[in-house]
Amino acid sequence: QVALQFPDELLADAVQVAGRLEAATGAEMFVLGDTTYGSCCVDEVAAEHVGAEAVLHYGPACLSPCRKLPVLHIFGQQPLDVGRCAEAFRELYPEQQSRVVVLSDVVYAHAMGELEQQLRPQYPNVIFSRLVCGDPPGPAVPGEERKFGRQFLVEAAGGLQDYAMFYVGAEGLALTSFMLTWNRCPFSSFNPSTGCGRRETLNVNRALMRRLYLVERARDASVVGILVGTLGVAGYLTVLQHLRELLARAGKRSYTLAVGKPNPAKLANFLEVDVFVLVACAQNSLLDSSDFYRPVVTPYELELACNPAREWTGNYLTDFRDLLPGACAHVELPPAVPAEEAVPDVSLISGKMRAAHLCGPPSSQLPPSTALACRDQTRALAEISPAASFLESRSWRGLEQQLGQSPVSKAVQGRRGIAIAYEDEGCEQP
Repeated sequence: QVALQFPDELLADAVQVAGRLEAATGAEMFVLGDTTYGSCCVDEVAAEHVGAEAVLHYGPACLSPCRKLPVLHIFGQQPLDVGRCAEAFRELYPEQQSRVVVLSDVVYAHAMGELEQQLRPQYPNVIFSRLVCGDPPGPAVPGEERKFGRQFLVEAAGGLQDYAMFYVGAEGLALTSFMLTWNRCPFSSFNPSTGCGRRETLNVNRALMRRLYLVERARDASVVGILVGTLGVAGYLTVLQHLRELLARAGKRSYTLAVGKPNPAKLANFLEVDVFVLVACAQNSLLDSSDFYRPVVTPYELELACNPAREWTGNYLTDFRDLLPGACAHVELPPAVPAEEAVPDVSLISGKMRAAHLCGPPSSQLPPSTALACRDQTRALAEISPAASFLESRSWRGLEQQLGQSPVSKAVQGRRGIAIAYEDEGCEQP
């Protein structure tokens, strides 16, 4: 039993592909629609519902490693004018000793070998990355980069900051994620659809300023909503537990929410939440929340806000697995500091004082007394739940049940049609 996952734009070909694969292999094929969170991620949950033993993922992919099922990626082969791409590269980098790393969208990976053959004789210091599905075996060697399903070896003594980046593909989330992660490298790109190369004019510093502003918003927040943006990327359960512990140590309340693909209408239902943190793959975690009622941050930004040991070094992390224990960028939480010894902090947004120290582990915050006491149920619930406290302060709290008070009546047929013009309403003549 094999699951075939197609993005929306390729679903029209799903039936024909599944039929040919069943005839060729004898295996039972199940067609999955677009995943709930993003078509670039493998939907292992939907595949497990049909008892699939493997997944064939079609179309663009973020190449995030999966937890259980073996995955075969079929990227597709979008057309690329290799000669025009090489010409644009020469225009952008006239110096033949330039140190450049070539990255590409997965749909153009099939043409990178031909492009390398045209550029390698003239540019001896050019490096072509290769795609790696899943975690590569063995530890990384010195100078080796393994990010976003790309792998390449940097040989310069100064490291990656001595290189420029050349991206083959259209503008999108992948390019934005690359530019934020490798923000010390100048970027250029070639768009195969237009046949034009350009130096990327996106102001990365401005984008980083926007992200650092969200970090300040996360520091001011008292209630944080953890959005589950993936159910298939390896390590998502571990990072959820890590974020819960981090928020508890920082004295913040947290709620874990699984709402599918986030949008402003969904998140506006949780007015008591001050900031949301999205746990998703590297490409989908950089959500533009300018239209949202509350800001949405990444796990790395939440760590910058809540972990005093985490300092801004100029390196931006979009893969949440880099924050987990054992990763190269993991930072241990410092020991708890008594409240009377903590150094107060001032919010750069509101100008108010706020706590900047970590409390003890969540288990140490339990009340020491176990004696029974008669308490008002609503008030007690409001003391332990920010959501209940927020609901108590609102004038309208939803429909009241009024059990046993409403008269019993037979069901009758209601109005039919749409709200703008029900069938029993007459039309006004002009």
